[in-house]
Amino acid sequence: MRETERLIRELNSDPDTESVLADAPMGEYCSFKAGGRADCLFVPRGEAGLLRALRRIRDLGLSYFVMGAGTNLLVRDGGFRGVIVKPGAGMRAVRVDGARVAALCGASRCELATAAATASLGGLEFAHGIPGSVGGAVYMNAGAYGGEIGGVLESARVFLPDEDAVVSLRRAELAFAYRSSLLQSLGGVVLEARFALAPGNGAEIRARMSDFARRRAEKQPLHLPSAGSFFRRPAGGFAGKLIEDAGLSGLSCGGARISPRHSGFIVNEGGATASEIIDLAEIVRSIVFDRFGVMLHPEVRIIGDDIDL
Repeated sequence: MRETERLIRELNSDPDTESVLADAPMGEYCSFKAGGRADCLFVPRGEAGLLRALRRIRDLGLSYFVMGAGTNLLVRDGGFRGVIVKPGAGMRAVRVDGARVAALCGASRCELATAAATASLGGLEFAHGIPGSVGGAVYMNAGAYGGEIGGVLESARVFLPDEDAVVSLRRAELAFAYRSSLLQSLGGVVLEARFALAPGNGAEIRARMSDFARRRAEKQPLHLPSAGSFFRRPAGGFAGKLIEDAGLSGLSCGGARISPRHSGFIVNEGGATASEIIDLAEIVRSIVFDRFGVMLHPEVRIIGDDIDL
């Protein structure tokens, strides 16, 4: 803990620090509203502070994890031994330049899609209702309703820790696939993304966004804490359909439950622990595999330590 305490002192004296919190309750920063504590939660004001901190964390030999909006993240109840970095308000800018939109990593997907629609640029309508940040969307190639971030991304500026370098990578270099990109194997940190869009009719673009929002509200349990679809889509099918066909809709484990509205969602009905969410997911995985021979894999990123009993 000495290195962590030293880092916290240094970050507190850095003018580029928006906030730094020791023993941070990560359930308050993740959409599941569950999970353990991190040794340190650091929020930089801008890119310079982010890069300086990542290099200092490396020099001190500390573990770290760069999160987005916390909408696809669960920290185990034992917490995270290291530093969780969350881009701050100074890293949320979105700007439009002709038929291109550029966004810093901390901007929300809603802010990105809204800026595009305001400029009558189509292609990002699907992203409007997907919670999360632009950085996270590029990292995992987020998508919905037939659209994916990799389909409209032109390039991204990325920090590569192993090379200690900031590079610009074009779409083809990022090797996008379903819910994945090259960044996941490189451990890259998205700093900024640039999207090439198609000029269109602003009213029609906004109408498509409204339609997607309506469909989400009708089919998804948006009134309860969750991380969206918990599992990746298996080849040739849908996780929610397999879970429902296995008779698991509504199954609960403590405060965690398979949503009766959308079986692909695990929701926190009140007071769920990370362990209960993970245990429920494992029960589902086991039963679905036994029934259909399909192994489901989490889309949610799970980090940290289990509690020692």
